[in-house]
Amino acid sequence: MRIRATVAAVTGALALSALAVPAAQAAEPKVPADIAAASEVIHADSDRSAFAAAEDGQPSVLNATFSSVKVNNGKNIAVGTTNLVKVPVSFTLTHGKEVNIHAADFFAGVELYRGASFEESIFFFDSNDATCTDSSATVASCKATVEIDPFALLNEDAGSWKAAAFAVAFNGEDPENPNLDNVGVKVQDPTNSFKLQRYSKLTVNASPEPVKKGKTITVTGKLSRANWDDNKYHGYTNQSVKLQFRKKGSNTYTTLKTIKSNSTGELKTTTTASTDGYFRWSFAGTTTTPAVNATGDFVDVK
Repeated sequence: MRIRATVAAVTGALALSALAVPAAQAAEPKVPADIAAASEVIHADSDRSAFAAAEDGQPSVLNATFSSVKVNNGKNIAVGTTNLVKVPVSFTLTHGKEVNIHAADFFAGVELYRGASFEESIFFFDSNDATCTDSSATVASCKATVEIDPFALLNEDAGSWKAAAFAVAFNGEDPENPNLDNVGVKVQDPTNSFKLQRYSKLTVNASPEPVKKGKTITVTGKLSRANWDDNKYHGYTNQSVKLQFRKKGSNTYTTLKTIKSNSTGELKTTTTASTDGYFRWSFAGTTTTPAVNATGDFVDVK
């Protein structure tokens, strides 16, 4: 099982390190290289940053605000066991005329985090530096992407997350060694809330096929979900799952009964054959696991 180490972020050629914790076991906040320096500044008051605000100065409040912040088009985010999930984020950035958002040392983005607030986040993922298109001299529409790596997650991360939008203007300071007194920072928190969920799978098999009308059909299947501690799928136990049926030629499924998955996530029940159609299992989802429907299994009734 992986463990999470408390780390301090550093800029330049240095990468985030886990303080003697083996890399294969350490899960660390994820910050794209193009926004690493800005991430350090916005976290200057935390132990995640190489900067100590008291020693390196205190950033001023940047004349900027965020609105219409969207994360994953308003949907929850489901992450499996291996594939990198690219989450689209967008926002409207309104700023003073003195703020040059197209300067090489200006950065803006969105941070997705788990915790009570931005300052008290337990774990986070930052977007890349946003691409902003001016709609006026002081308003821009911005887009970025947050990449979520399942190998960085633990099962404890599933559930409620929030988002914060941020902007940093270095104003000519060296991003790797700035005098923070000359840097402008704006963090707007929280802008959104959503669920980060363990991807779910659901299978079905109805037999025998074909079957005589009035005879018994046995329907089996399995409900499983991603385990971020070992990056494998395991059965989701003791969950209510509906057996549904759709007649041939119809587009509507009707619930026949509801049963619970067993200790390994397996499902099994029986029903009576009446007409040609499709059987499927349907799971409504939980806070940590998204809803999922099995692909219907057709049974020919003679």
